[in-house]
Amino acid sequence: MIATLRETKSKLSRLVARAAQGEDVIITVHGRPTARLTPMPHSGAADRAAWLTELRALHRRCGAAKTPADSTSLISALREERV
Repeated sequence: MIATLRETKSKLSRLVARAAQGEDVIITVHGRPTARLTPMPHSGAADRAAWLTELRALHRRCGAAKTPADSTSLISALREERV
């Protein structure tokens, strides 16, 4: 399937679902192929463990563990950062 960037922005969830079902989705910008959504290969337990380790490291680097628990706290924290 080929989708424009505008279409991709408005229908990302649907396009990701199609890719997850095995379909390649080519994204175009000004008529030129620019990116591709493809399904993730099925991986074994070792690959999942490596992925989880990488994800935890990313959370530590980005401070995700400090993310407020609810939306009100999150909005307040974001406003405080801007001041």
